[in-house]
Amino acid sequence: MTPRAVRPDRSSRPVRRRPDRYHHGDLRRALLLEAVRTIQAEGAAALTLRGVGDRLGVSRTALYRHFADKQALLGEVAAEGFRMLRAALREAWAPGGRRGFDEMGHAYVRFAVTHPSHYRVMFGGLAARHEATVEDGGGALDDSADAFQVLVEAIVAEQAAGRFRRDDPQALALYIWSMVHGVAMLALDGLLPPPMTPDALTTLAIARLHGGVDR
Repeated sequence: MTPRAVRPDRSSRPVRRRPDRYHHGDLRRALLLEAVRTIQAEGAAALTLRGVGDRLGVSRTALYRHFADKQALLGEVAAEGFRMLRAALREAWAPGGRRGFDEMGHAYVRFAVTHPSHYRVMFGGLAARHEATVEDGGGALDDSADAFQVLVEAIVAEQAAGRFRRDDPQALALYIWSMVHGVAMLALDGLLPPPMTPDALTTLAIARLHGGVDR
């Protein structure tokens, strides 16, 4: 009698999981990254806390240990965005002087173009409506103020060196911020007609800015 073929024990096979499933490590970080991916693909309106959890394969109980609701998750996206923006501005300002100041303008627009999901949440009014609880005890509004302060400090330094007019640093920082924010939004919304590029428009805007703020 011919022996029957022995089928391999399926239970001994390694379980193949979807590559986007959460396995271990920092769940809070995984939720944040998945939220950013969702916003990039479908927009902030399509984001749900349960949807993010389902895609990562985690329980609702685990979700709510980190974020109370969608607004809390969006608040953390905004807070992270402002922290990254602050770091980019500080790095750009490192050379100081006009070179550092001009680099800050380019760094700002590059950040928006490179991180559109973060940027739209940062300036979509969500951060102002909800202060996400983060590990350092701050929130999106605190991190926004910190990023803004980098620009204020650069202006104060330029004024002390006699290169900028003695306007109120806070007001001048708001004026400059509004200018680069406008360039960033035009770029993100695809409203720059060719051959104009975000970098070229930023260069032009900064050059014209100096005509108004330089002594």
